[in-house]
Amino acid sequence: MAAANDMHVLQAVCKAGIENITDPVLIGDKIQIQKILKDLETGSGTFDIIDEPDPELACQMAVSLIKKGNADILMKGMVPSAPFLKAILNKENGIKKQELLSHFAFLEIPTYHKLIGITDAAINISPDLDEKASIIRNAVEVYHRLGMDEPKVAVIGPLEVVNPKIESTLHASMLTLMNKQKQITGCIIDGPLALDNAVSKEAAELKGIQSEVAGDVDIILTPDLDCGNILYKSLVFLGNSTSAAIIMGAVSPVVLTSRADSETNKYMSIVLAAALD
Repeated sequence: MAAANDMHVLQAVCKAGIENITDPVLIGDKIQIQKILKDLETGSGTFDIIDEPDPELACQMAVSLIKKGNADILMKGMVPSAPFLKAILNKENGIKKQELLSHFAFLEIPTYHKLIGITDAAINISPDLDEKASIIRNAVEVYHRLGMDEPKVAVIGPLEVVNPKIESTLHASMLTLMNKQKQITGCIIDGPLALDNAVSKEAAELKGIQSEVAGDVDIILTPDLDCGNILYKSLVFLGNSTSAAIIMGAVSPVVLTSRADSETNKYMSIVLAAALD
C-alpha cells in the first residue's frame, strides 16, 4: 500500500490482513501509520511498515516491490491518483502490461439477479474504438481469472439502433462485429443496447430485441467516463449496491478506491484483487 497513512483505507487493509486474505506491506510515514494503527485497535502491530514520508516516492517504492516480485497487489493510500498512476505507467520502472489501464467494478445490486461489471468509471475519459476494445479485454480477463469462460458484454448507449450522428452507437456496432469476427474473443458482445435492454429481458422483448446478452448482461461497457462514473456512483449511493473495484492492465491487480467509498467497498476491492492474484 503506497502512502499508507490513510485511516479509512487502513481499516479495510487491516481487516483483510487480520482475516489472512492479504499480508499487508505499508509504505509511508511510519509515525503516522503507527498512530493510525494504534487508534484503530486492530491488533495489526506485526504488519510490515516501510518508512517513506514522501507520497510520490512511496508510490515508486510500492511499484518497485511489485516489479521485483516481492509483492502481489498494489493499493493507493493518501496520495492523489496522478502520481500513483504515473509510477505504474513509468516506461522504465512501471508495471503496465496491456495496451492501456482501465477501471473495472463488480457490483452486487439488490434488483439484479447476479453480479454485474461496469467499465470504465475512473480512468479513460473518452475512449476511441481501439481503446474500448482494450477496456473490454481487460474486463473479460477478470471473469476468465475467476473461472467464467464467456461473459456477456453489453455496449450501451442512449438507444438500441445505430445512429450515424451518435458515436457510441457506431462504436457499439463495430465492437459487436469485431467479436463476431474473432477480433475480440472470450466473450459475447452485443450493442448498441440501451441500459434498460441490457439489464431487463422484458424491456428487450417489448422492443423486439433478440439477444443472448439482453437481460442477462455480465459486463456493461459505458461510452465514456461521464457515463461510467455517474452509473457507478448512482448504483452505489442511490441503489444501495456493494462494489469491488480495481484497475486492470498492469502486471498485478491495482486497488484504487475513492475516499468516498465505504470501508466495505474498499475491503471488497482488496478481496477481489486477492482473488485475481
